[in-house]
Amino acid sequence: MDDFEERTLDGLTIRVDRLLCVGFGDCIEVAPEAFEFDDDGIATFKEDADEVARERLLQACERCPVDALLVFDAGGRQVIP
Repeated sequence: MDDFEERTLDGLTIRVDRLLCVGFGDCIEVAPEAFEFDDDGIATFKEDADEVARERLLQACERCPVDALLVFDAGGRQVIP
């Protein structure tokens, strides 16, 4: 598996850094409809994550205590962390 998983949701590109994620689950707590743990205990996108509101995605990514969730706007500018 790759070191990164990336998906574009609601105009935001969200990248999960699989090397940084240690499975605290804060993102899942905030947006359980977007994120889940994979078999290795690393956060990953749910299949139907496209249905999550933009603000909840941003909140979930901001809550990551190890900055394993990076968010880029439509212009490619990093907005989180």
